[in-house]
Amino acid sequence: MVNGKTIAFLVAPEGVEQVELTEPWKAVKQAGGTPKLVSTSSGQIQAFNHLDKADTFPVDATVDDADPGDFDALLLPGGVANPDFLRTVPQAVRFARAFFDAGKPVAAICHAPWTLVEADVVRGRTLTSWPSLQTDLRNAGATWKDQEVVVCTDGPNTLVTSRKPDDLKAFCQAVTDAFSA
Repeated sequence: MVNGKTIAFLVAPEGVEQVELTEPWKAVKQAGGTPKLVSTSSGQIQAFNHLDKADTFPVDATVDDADPGDFDALLLPGGVANPDFLRTVPQAVRFARAFFDAGKPVAAICHAPWTLVEADVVRGRTLTSWPSLQTDLRNAGATWKDQEVVVCTDGPNTLVTSRKPDDLKAFCQAVTDAFSA
């Protein structure tokens, strides 16, 4: 169980794939954890269902104000635009890297590993992602596998990755297992 743990969900102001935010969020809550939405701007974020606007969600903290030390783990939802934006914001990249530096578990699904490539934390790690990221991940020093979920402990922390929304059931189970350790 993730009882008593606070999990940062890092997303851009728009472009996150809604189901990749809401399903892990629900899994963390059901396991007794407290999810917090962290973004680069305050207010609300705009989620998407592929290319169509979906719901909005309130931001709990910005990367400028959030202290990675206040969180027990980090979850990076996907969507194409979401991590592509995050990797251009130095504060967001530093926020993500801080979890690796502290040895805290991190989970990323779909396109989210782009942010981890920018943070230079995938070298020597084994992970999966949306298939179009495999060359980027290999070029950054990672081993890429085409599996619904990959849990890598060959590094300073546990890294859970998954490919796409169809893998959410396995991803959410691996996330709650890793975050409860």
